[in-house]
Amino acid sequence: MAKRKIAGVEVNQLSLKNLFVHDRVLYIAYGFLLLALIGVIDVFFERYFLVSATAFDAGLAPGSREVADAMREAVFGHGGEVKREAPWSLYIVNYMYMIYVGSGIIFLVALAELFDIILIKKTAAGFLTLGLGMIIAGLFTIMMDLNVFHLHWMFLSPRVDSGMWLMLPLYIVYIPLILFEIYLLLSHHENLAKKMALPILIISLLVEFIEFYVQAKLFDMNSARHLWTTYPLLTLYFMVSAFTASAAVMILYTFLIYRNTDRTKCATLMELIKNITLYSVITLGVYEATAYLFIDKKWAEIILFGDFKFYFYAYLLLAVAIPFTLLFKDMTNSIAKVFASVSIIIGTYLGRMIFVYGGNAYPMSDRFGVGFEKYGEYEQVKDIIFFMPPWGEVAIVIGSLGIIILVYRVIDSFFSVSMMREH
Repeated sequence: MAKRKIAGVEVNQLSLKNLFVHDRVLYIAYGFLLLALIGVIDVFFERYFLVSATAFDAGLAPGSREVADAMREAVFGHGGEVKREAPWSLYIVNYMYMIYVGSGIIFLVALAELFDIILIKKTAAGFLTLGLGMIIAGLFTIMMDLNVFHLHWMFLSPRVDSGMWLMLPLYIVYIPLILFEIYLLLSHHENLAKKMALPILIISLLVEFIEFYVQAKLFDMNSARHLWTTYPLLTLYFMVSAFTASAAVMILYTFLIYRNTDRTKCATLMELIKNITLYSVITLGVYEATAYLFIDKKWAEIILFGDFKFYFYAYLLLAVAIPFTLLFKDMTNSIAKVFASVSIIIGTYLGRMIFVYGGNAYPMSDRFGVGFEKYGEYEQVKDIIFFMPPWGEVAIVIGSLGIIILVYRVIDSFFSVSMMREH
């Protein structure tokens, strides 16, 4: 393929038509994006175009049950919207998963650059691009949660103490840093890239810690949910689970991208990442085992023996037990490593869902004395408060995979980031 140099970077010369029309990989992205678009339309229709009752309707039909239900719908919403009785949703789950896993990949690559791990340095551009795609997919998801038509009010009427304003400066700094590091790798400025590895590593570690800390504080402020407020070292828990999933994604990526190019290097790279994954899985398992010694006893009973027990044990099986068994046996078979990585990806996502939805399902303190937070702090829970996400919200979350594929494929088509580069 013909190339030309722009600012020291070799760029593949290809037409946009060949890229966006004839690239079969992008057809997969288009399928996911179409699903996301259908979900967005459904959510926006629900938010803005459903007929809601008003005070005028209440005056015409005082005491009408239908009008009361319609007015309640106007206040609380329907389906997967962020409700006052269930303030966290699948959007939050996907946002946390994508952002944290993408950031974890970038952190591990910066660490490998700093410690001169050659095999990861050769593939760093591809890993960084994958991490960038996941971060953008996470931001897309949270935009749906924040109501994209009203995002301008973040700037017209800013609340700088809010969670999103605490996060916004991080991404404004963080994403350009990722792009700059990719540029250094593509332009063959290896010495400068190595010099930049330490400040980028420090900044990424600082950004990730602040990111996890802010997210943990957002959960911790909701004192009605004892799973969140009594879970020990919540920031560290987010980091451990994120790095476990990041290493698993790196194994799967290595297998998909490099299995047909250089089998020896692919196997060696997978073995290296496998060791990182194994230690992460062990750490996560130990964390989960000890955490339930500290959380509210009522909550421990709910998670371990109540309505969420099936999901919790499925999470432990997929994220800890199966991967540990496959990776600890030191198998040379790549399929075993891939199976373990897929198990971790599914398991850690399920774990994030349990954490988010579980905290909403059984509020256990009585801050206001009415409504869904109606139980005394140690009163026996009587009703489960649980809202399954509607299909529109699920479609948006699944469709976010299209953003990862699109971002990665477009950058790779022009800059060949998936190619192993000699240092």
